Amino acid sequence: MNCAQAHSKNLQKGGKKEMKYVLVTGGVVSGLGKGVTASSIGLLLQACDLRVTSIKIDPYLNTDAGTMSPFEHGEVFVLDDGGEVDLDLGNYERFLDIKLTRDNNITTGKIYQYVIDKERKGDYLGSTVQVVPHITDAIQDWIERVAAIPVDGKEGSPDVCVIELGGTIGDIESMPFIEALGQFSYRVGAGNFCLIHVSLVPVLNVVGEPKTKPTQHSVRKLRSLGLTPDILACRSTTELDVSLKEKLSRFCHVPLQNIVSLYDVPNIWHIPLLLRDQKVHESILKTLNLLSVVRKPALGEWTAMAQRCDMLHETVRVAMVGKYTGLSDSYLSVLKALLHASVACRRKLVINWVSATELENSTALESPDVYKAAWNSLKAADAVVVPGGFGDRGVEGKIIAAKYARENEIPYLGICLGMQIAVIEYARSVLGLQNANSTEFDPETKNPCVIFMPEGSKTHMGGTMRLGSRKTYFHVTDCKSAQLYGNQSFISERHRHRYEVNPDMVSQLEKSGLSFTGKDETGQRMQIVELASHPYFVGVQFHPEFKSRPRKPSPLFIGLIASACGQLDTLLKKNVGVKVNNGYTNNNNNAIGKGVSGLSPHHRYGNVKVNVNVNVKNGLHV
Repeated sequence: MNCAQAHSKNLQKGGKKEMKYVLVTGGVVSGLGKGVTASSIGLLLQACDLRVTSIKIDPYLNTDAGTMSPFEHGEVFVLDDGGEVDLDLGNYERFLDIKLTRDNNITTGKIYQYVIDKERKGDYLGSTVQVVPHITDAIQDWIERVAAIPVDGKEGSPDVCVIELGGTIGDIESMPFIEALGQFSYRVGAGNFCLIHVSLVPVLNVVGEPKTKPTQHSVRKLRSLGLTPDILACRSTTELDVSLKEKLSRFCHVPLQNIVSLYDVPNIWHIPLLLRDQKVHESILKTLNLLSVVRKPALGEWTAMAQRCDMLHETVRVAMVGKYTGLSDSYLSVLKALLHASVACRRKLVINWVSATELENSTALESPDVYKAAWNSLKAADAVVVPGGFGDRGVEGKIIAAKYARENEIPYLGICLGMQIAVIEYARSVLGLQNANSTEFDPETKNPCVIFMPEGSKTHMGGTMRLGSRKTYFHVTDCKSAQLYGNQSFISERHRHRYEVNPDMVSQLEKSGLSFTGKDETGQRMQIVELASHPYFVGVQFHPEFKSRPRKPSPLFIGLIASACGQLDTLLKKNVGVKVNNGYTNNNNNAIGKGVSGLSPHHRYGNVKVNVNVNVKNGLHV
């Protein structure tokens, strides 16, 4: 009997497979990195040859994350089935290389809507509908149902479900979920439930030593609500010493070997290794009665990748031109996709954050220094990315950035709105249509390059966009994007948009040199646009960042970084974009090659004063 057969047999009870659950909660403050911790735990268990799925619980009343501002909650992550979910599900998919569904994100809004719909149909047979038991039972039923859905492309249900409870213990919004999860731990029985509590151990500058009292109070609150932690994961700036762990063990009633130190690391890929080195997998597996039937975690490839990332010194600088630049989580998946591609190209990623509005002429009049700094940041970059967004603020600045990249032959990748503004800019500058625009920004424009999609809703915002995985067919076989995707006839990528390129203007644009290389199955919707005469000028209506993985970077992001580093010709000649899995390059995390250094904009424009924000941070949020 091999390892997989052994642990599969161990999960059987009375002929039925028993699901194992790992719950991750947070205490003291939000933003500790529960999502990365939950993802790392999942990866660690996966490395032990267990099949893992994930659920994120968000206690807000929104049905989903689709209508939330990026400033409120970071980016909206889109799944294959069109689910608009919390960004932590992006972490789960990237770390575990799985495909989740909209039901893997539970919100208060979803649960209450489900219960109210049942009440309206009379399913409760006249009972007074209450939080306990109706809401709490609905939560438990939802978890059990979704945990059984395979997410790794294999048949049969997963072995372990990692559940992350959003927010902080003590939040009023979380109370129904806390009660439900307390009941759930008894429902599934001993040996099938493990609770990991992530808490802050701050170091006060005045005292200069870690303080355990906040964590003590957090654990006490958790216990008072009916949940007892099996493992305590302590977030801190530095590694906790043994005496501090002993103190936490004594006051929090958690075994010493189950006190884990999650200290700041160079990049988040080290977190699974931190957990492994402290034998967290053994503590989890022991709690779940799996210790004797699974292998030791195999993380050799992951370790090499994390170490390679730390060793990179030669930089590639990318200008991120957007409207939500004040919160990096607004573009989290784009940042991760750029990182994946940069590591594959053996370059250290540096982000120049450029607020689109600061590139506009109005800023030059109002704040000349801000305007100059923004332009210095843009000119200092080796590549330009204009990500998606909504609303007219900063649009003119994005158009200016696209024009700058096009005219100066700087590698450019426009995503969603970034593609649309590239088309608008081309129509204005090359076709001479000065009033060309999107009807999103100018409903009365005489030259509507971008129009509202016919099937879209103008009265309801939530869930009414073109969402989820859609096919794109290549209409030009020798274009860069087709080559990067391995010369496939079509690809599947995730969409999130209400507007599209006006098909009535496509012929005019293509005659002037712009090439729409990828279209939908009807041939009427433009999905990919390229400029053949440019080293790398690509716009896509979809969001390739959502399917990028650390060990399988997105082809379009690799193309961008490779072009910025002078490696694109070599990359295309090697044809690394082989047809595997979801159509992405499968380079097993091997670097593309050293290539040759590209002609950096530093040389193009001489010495410029650069005001940049570098994406080098310590901690779990990198």
